[in-house]
Amino acid sequence: MGDYDVRKVMAVLPHRYPMLLVDRVEELVVDERIHAVKAVTINEGFFQGHFPGRPIMPGVMIVEALAQAAGVLAMESFGLAGSGKLVYFMAISEAKFRAPVEPGVLLNLHVDFVQKRPRVCKFAGRATIGDTLAAEATFTAMIADPPEG
Repeated sequence: MGDYDVRKVMAVLPHRYPMLLVDRVEELVVDERIHAVKAVTINEGFFQGHFPGRPIMPGVMIVEALAQAAGVLAMESFGLAGSGKLVYFMAISEAKFRAPVEPGVLLNLHVDFVQKRPRVCKFAGRATIGDTLAAEATFTAMIADPPEG
């Protein structure tokens, strides 16, 4: 899976800088799970204000990174890469933040399917730094056409 770099991620997800939060995919088991990675750098825009003198990645951005990894998993599992379909966040539950995520770390994004249906899927995600759990959440997403515009 070493060839699933940021270019391939961008071919599957519509997100772009500064909102693209998946840098590469380490492992992807279609219909089951994904392990993606986000290299957290001081250049992230949110660090300017969160917090000056003590940069910490906002929890909502960690959950968004997990959701983007889930989006890659869903698009690949349903064979929708390049289709123009989007994966929309619908719900977040059981979010817990266990350790701060600071610049200079590799944030490992582990996401598993909990329920897989053609249009709506439920996922369980864990963000880790090495063996340390930084955050976890369950969330639901919908696969749909992009809005007209």
